[in-house]
Amino acid sequence: GKDQIIFVTEEDQKGPAAVSLPDDGDDQPVGLIDDDGEINWSCPCLGGMATGPCGVEFREAFTCFHYSSEDPKGSDCLGPFRQMSECMAQYPNVYGSGTKEDKEEAPSEDAPETSNVEATPSQTETKSST
Repeated sequence: GKDQIIFVTEEDQKGPAAVSLPDDGDDQPVGLIDDDGEINWSCPCLGGMATGPCGVEFREAFTCFHYSSEDPKGSDCLGPFRQMSECMAQYPNVYGSGTKEDKEEAPSEDAPETSNVEATPSQTETKSST
């Protein structure tokens, strides 16, 4: 695990800390591609794609593209990308259907909420008795 529990006694707390903490993990891969050129499947930049319902298909397609030496790059990966696409189409609630309507139907977080109900002049005017 990532956490380590250290127990100290009252006696331990009387003096300076004598505990040496483990390395903070600077040797852990940070980006998508490790220093040795390998793919870092645990990179948060993949957004869970490598472990989702179509994770196997995604990893095969991405691996093919990463190691492709064809021109244009990845042109030899049509099969794996087609399999990935077919898999993702089976899970539209996870991956979306990939249509333009998906983007149009999804409200933007920045967009203000609108209502189809409009106030009529009689609802907005108040009568004053003079």
